[in-house]
Amino acid sequence: MVQSSETNAPIFPPSDLLSDEPPWETYRHLKQIILLLTSLERLWQDRQDFFAGANLSIYYSDRQPKSEDVRGPDLFVVLDTERKERKSWVVWAEDGKYPNFILEILSDSTAKCDRGLKKQLYQDIFRTPDYFWLDPYSLEFAGFKLNYRQYEAIAPNDQGWLWSNELQLYLGILNEQLRFFTPEGDLVLIPEEAEVISNQRADTERQRAETERQRADFLRQKLQELGIDPDEIM
Repeated sequence: MVQSSETNAPIFPPSDLLSDEPPWETYRHLKQIILLLTSLERLWQDRQDFFAGANLSIYYSDRQPKSEDVRGPDLFVVLDTERKERKSWVVWAEDGKYPNFILEILSDSTAKCDRGLKKQLYQDIFRTPDYFWLDPYSLEFAGFKLNYRQYEAIAPNDQGWLWSNELQLYLGILNEQLRFFTPEGDLVLIPEEAEVISNQRADTERQRAETERQRADFLRQKLQELGIDPDEIM
Protein backbone atom coordinates (compact mmCIF):
# COMPACT_ATOMS: atom_id res chain seq x y z
CA MET A 1 0.00 0.00 0.00
CA VAL A 2 1.25 3.48 -0.88
CA GLN A 3 -0.10 6.98 -0.26
CA SER A 4 -1.09 9.62 -2.77
CA SER A 5 1.25 12.62 -2.58
CA GLU A 6 -1.67 14.98 -3.11
CA THR A 7 -4.30 13.62 -0.71
CA ASN A 8 -2.32 11.29 1.57
CA ALA A 9 -5.08 8.76 0.90
CA PRO A 10 -4.00 5.13 0.78
CA ILE A 11 -3.69 3.58 -2.68
CA PHE A 12 -4.19 -0.17 -2.73
CA PRO A 13 -2.92 -2.51 -5.43
CA PRO A 14 -5.50 -3.46 -8.07
CA SER A 15 -8.21 -5.85 -6.93
CA ASP A 16 -9.02 -7.46 -10.29
CA LEU A 17 -6.09 -9.89 -10.12
CA LEU A 18 -5.93 -13.18 -11.97
CA SER A 19 -5.11 -16.35 -10.10
CA ASP A 20 -1.51 -17.49 -10.53
CA GLU A 21 -1.62 -21.10 -9.37
CA PRO A 22 0.13 -24.08 -11.02
CA PRO A 23 -2.02 -27.06 -12.09
CA TRP A 24 -2.50 -29.99 -9.72
CA GLU A 25 0.26 -32.57 -9.91
CA THR A 26 -1.92 -35.64 -10.56
CA TYR A 27 -5.40 -36.53 -11.72
CA ARG A 28 -6.09 -37.93 -8.24
CA HIS A 29 -5.44 -34.49 -6.73
CA LEU A 30 -7.81 -32.88 -9.23
CA LYS A 31 -10.53 -35.51 -8.78
CA GLN A 32 -10.41 -35.18 -4.99
CA ILE A 33 -10.90 -31.42 -5.04
CA ILE A 34 -13.70 -31.59 -7.62
CA LEU A 35 -15.45 -34.18 -5.45
CA LEU A 36 -15.37 -31.97 -2.35
CA LEU A 37 -16.16 -28.75 -4.18
CA THR A 38 -19.16 -30.09 -6.10
CA SER A 39 -20.64 -31.88 -3.10
CA LEU A 40 -20.37 -28.76 -0.93
CA GLU A 41 -21.91 -26.53 -3.60
CA ARG A 42 -24.77 -28.99 -4.05
CA LEU A 43 -25.39 -29.13 -0.29
CA TRP A 44 -25.38 -25.33 -0.08
CA GLN A 45 -27.11 -24.69 -3.40
CA ASP A 46 -29.73 -22.47 -1.75
CA ARG A 47 -27.17 -20.38 0.15
CA GLN A 48 -25.80 -17.11 -1.17
CA ASP A 49 -23.49 -16.24 1.73
CA PHE A 50 -20.28 -18.10 0.95
CA PHE A 51 -17.49 -18.47 -1.58
CA ALA A 52 -15.67 -21.73 -2.27
CA GLY A 53 -12.44 -21.54 -4.24
CA ALA A 54 -10.19 -24.28 -5.59
CA ASN A 55 -6.55 -23.79 -6.62
CA LEU A 56 -7.17 -20.05 -6.53
CA SER A 57 -4.66 -17.42 -5.47
CA ILE A 58 -5.27 -15.49 -2.27
CA TYR A 59 -3.76 -12.00 -2.46
CA TYR A 60 -3.39 -10.73 1.09
CA SER A 61 -0.44 -8.33 1.17
CA ASP A 62 -1.00 -4.67 0.28
CA ARG A 63 2.74 -4.30 -0.34
CA GLN A 64 2.94 -6.79 -3.19
CA PRO A 65 0.42 -8.52 -5.41
CA LYS A 66 1.23 -11.97 -4.10
CA SER A 67 3.49 -13.86 -1.75
CA GLU A 68 6.45 -15.41 -3.53
CA ASP A 69 6.61 -18.17 -0.92
CA VAL A 70 2.99 -19.24 -0.43
CA ARG A 71 0.44 -19.72 -3.16
CA GLY A 72 -3.28 -20.33 -2.96
CA PRO A 73 -4.84 -23.26 -1.09
CA ASP A 74 -6.15 -26.29 -2.95
CA LEU A 75 -9.61 -25.68 -1.47
CA PHE A 76 -10.89 -22.87 0.72
CA VAL A 77 -14.22 -21.53 1.91
CA VAL A 78 -15.06 -17.99 2.99
CA LEU A 79 -18.28 -17.47 4.93
CA ASP A 80 -20.52 -14.41 5.23
CA THR A 81 -19.60 -13.11 1.80
CA GLU A 82 -21.32 -12.77 -1.57
CA ARG A 83 -21.59 -15.92 -3.64
CA LYS A 84 -20.28 -14.91 -7.03
CA GLU A 85 -17.54 -15.82 -9.48
CA ARG A 86 -14.06 -14.45 -8.75
CA LYS A 87 -10.77 -14.59 -10.65
CA SER A 88 -8.89 -14.77 -7.33
CA TRP A 89 -9.47 -13.90 -3.69
CA VAL A 90 -8.19 -10.40 -2.97
CA VAL A 91 -8.37 -9.75 0.76
CA TRP A 92 -8.30 -5.93 0.58
CA ALA A 93 -11.22 -6.00 -1.87
CA GLU A 94 -13.25 -8.39 0.30
CA ASP A 95 -13.60 -6.36 3.50
CA GLY A 96 -10.43 -7.94 4.85
CA LYS A 97 -11.95 -11.41 4.93
CA TYR A 98 -9.71 -14.48 5.01
CA PRO A 99 -10.81 -18.09 4.53
CA ASN A 100 -12.74 -19.78 7.34
CA PHE A 101 -11.74 -23.23 6.09
CA ILE A 102 -8.69 -24.44 4.15
CA LEU A 103 -7.77 -27.87 2.81
CA GLU A 104 -4.44 -28.73 1.23
CA ILE A 105 -3.81 -31.88 -0.83
CA LEU A 106 -0.31 -33.11 -0.04
CA SER A 107 2.18 -34.13 -2.72
CA ASP A 108 5.87 -34.99 -2.73
CA SER A 109 6.75 -31.44 -3.70
CA THR A 110 4.33 -29.57 -1.39
CA ALA A 111 3.93 -31.72 1.74
CA LYS A 112 6.75 -30.06 3.68
CA CYS A 113 5.39 -26.59 2.91
CA ASP A 114 1.79 -27.61 3.65
CA ARG A 115 2.74 -29.02 7.05
CA GLY A 116 5.08 -26.16 7.89
CA LEU A 117 5.17 -22.80 6.14
CA LYS A 118 1.54 -22.79 5.00
CA LYS A 119 0.27 -24.03 8.33
CA GLN A 120 2.16 -21.20 10.02
CA LEU A 121 0.80 -18.66 7.55
CA TYR A 122 -2.80 -19.83 7.97
CA GLN A 123 -2.39 -19.75 11.75
CA ASP A 124 -0.57 -16.45 12.22
CA ILE A 125 -1.62 -14.27 9.25
CA PHE A 126 -4.85 -15.67 7.83
CA ARG A 127 -6.15 -16.70 11.27
CA THR A 128 -8.13 -19.40 9.47
CA PRO A 129 -10.16 -21.30 12.09
CA ASP A 130 -10.11 -24.72 10.34
CA TYR A 131 -7.13 -26.19 8.49
CA PHE A 132 -7.01 -29.71 7.04
CA TRP A 133 -4.69 -31.69 4.83
CA LEU A 134 -4.89 -35.00 2.98
CA ASP A 135 -2.39 -37.18 1.15
CA PRO A 136 -4.52 -38.77 -1.60
CA TYR A 137 -2.18 -41.76 -1.91
CA SER A 138 -1.18 -42.64 1.66
CA LEU A 139 -4.50 -41.22 2.99
CA GLU A 140 -2.65 -39.28 5.68
CA PHE A 141 -5.41 -37.03 7.01
CA ALA A 142 -5.21 -34.35 9.68
CA GLY A 143 -7.23 -31.38 10.83
CA PHE A 144 -6.55 -28.42 13.09
CA LYS A 145 -8.69 -25.78 14.77
CA LEU A 146 -7.52 -22.39 15.94
CA ASN A 147 -7.52 -22.21 19.72
CA TYR A 148 -6.04 -19.22 21.53
CA ARG A 149 -4.08 -18.21 18.41
CA GLN A 150 -2.56 -21.67 18.00
CA TYR A 151 -3.61 -24.64 15.91
CA GLU A 152 -4.52 -27.75 17.88
CA ALA A 153 -5.25 -31.13 16.35
CA ILE A 154 -8.90 -32.09 15.93
CA ALA A 155 -9.73 -35.39 17.64
CA PRO A 156 -11.48 -37.95 15.40
CA ASN A 157 -14.87 -39.41 16.25
CA ASP A 158 -15.62 -43.15 16.39
CA GLN A 159 -15.69 -43.32 12.58
CA GLY A 160 -12.34 -41.57 12.31
CA TRP A 161 -13.99 -38.41 10.94
CA LEU A 162 -12.86 -34.90 11.84
CA TRP A 163 -15.33 -32.10 12.61
CA SER A 164 -15.15 -28.74 10.87
CA ASN A 165 -16.85 -26.25 13.13
CA GLU A 166 -16.79 -23.61 10.39
CA LEU A 167 -18.56 -25.78 7.82
CA GLN A 168 -20.62 -27.66 10.43
CA LEU A 169 -19.65 -30.85 8.61
CA TYR A 170 -17.47 -33.87 9.22
CA LEU A 171 -14.63 -34.81 6.90
CA GLY A 172 -13.77 -38.50 6.60
CA ILE A 173 -12.30 -41.13 4.30
CA LEU A 174 -14.73 -43.23 2.27
CA ASN A 175 -13.56 -45.55 -0.50
CA GLU A 176 -10.08 -43.97 -0.33
CA GLN A 177 -11.47 -40.49 -0.91
CA LEU A 178 -12.09 -37.60 1.47
CA ARG A 179 -15.79 -36.79 1.76
CA PHE A 180 -18.09 -34.47 3.68
CA PHE A 181 -20.66 -35.89 6.09
CA THR A 182 -23.55 -34.10 7.78
CA PRO A 183 -23.77 -33.81 11.59
CA GLU A 184 -26.21 -36.73 11.44
CA GLY A 185 -23.62 -38.86 9.63
CA ASP A 186 -25.13 -38.76 6.14
CA LEU A 187 -22.80 -38.60 3.14
CA VAL A 188 -22.88 -35.25 1.32
CA LEU A 189 -23.60 -36.32 -2.25
CA ILE A 190 -22.29 -34.96 -5.51
CA PRO A 191 -24.98 -34.27 -8.16
CA GLU A 192 -24.34 -37.55 -10.00
CA GLU A 193 -24.79 -39.59 -6.82
CA ALA A 194 -27.95 -37.70 -5.93
CA GLU A 195 -29.34 -38.39 -9.41
CA VAL A 196 -28.65 -42.12 -9.09
CA ILE A 197 -30.45 -42.25 -5.74
CA SER A 198 -33.35 -40.23 -7.11
CA ASN A 199 -33.67 -42.63 -10.05
CA GLN A 200 -33.53 -45.62 -7.71
CA ARG A 201 -36.30 -44.15 -5.57
CA ALA A 202 -38.38 -43.46 -8.68
CA ASP A 203 -37.88 -47.06 -9.85
CA THR A 204 -38.89 -48.36 -6.43
CA GLU A 205 -42.03 -46.21 -6.47
CA ARG A 206 -42.92 -47.44 -9.96
CA GLN A 207 -42.45 -51.04 -8.86
CA ARG A 208 -44.63 -50.45 -5.79
CA ALA A 209 -47.36 -48.88 -7.93
CA GLU A 210 -47.20 -51.79 -10.39
CA THR A 211 -47.44 -54.31 -7.54
CA GLU A 212 -50.51 -52.50 -6.19
CA ARG A 213 -52.11 -52.46 -9.63
CA GLN A 214 -51.52 -56.20 -10.10
CA ARG A 215 -52.97 -56.91 -6.66
CA ALA A 216 -56.08 -54.86 -7.46
CA ASP A 217 -56.52 -56.67 -10.79
CA PHE A 218 -56.19 -60.03 -9.05
CA LEU A 219 -58.84 -59.13 -6.45
CA ARG A 220 -61.17 -57.85 -9.15
CA GLN A 221 -60.81 -61.08 -11.10
CA LYS A 222 -61.53 -63.24 -8.02
CA LEU A 223 -64.62 -61.23 -7.17
CA GLN A 224 -65.92 -61.60 -10.72
CA GLU A 225 -65.36 -65.35 -10.55
CA LEU A 226 -67.56 -65.40 -7.46
CA GLY A 227 -70.26 -63.48 -9.31
CA ILE A 228 -69.66 -60.29 -7.38
CA ASP A 229 -69.50 -56.95 -9.17
CA PRO A 230 -66.24 -55.36 -7.94
CA ASP A 231 -67.53 -51.84 -8.64
CA GLU A 232 -70.30 -52.31 -6.08
CA ILE A 233 -67.94 -52.98 -3.20
CA MET A 234 -64.83 -51.09 -4.22
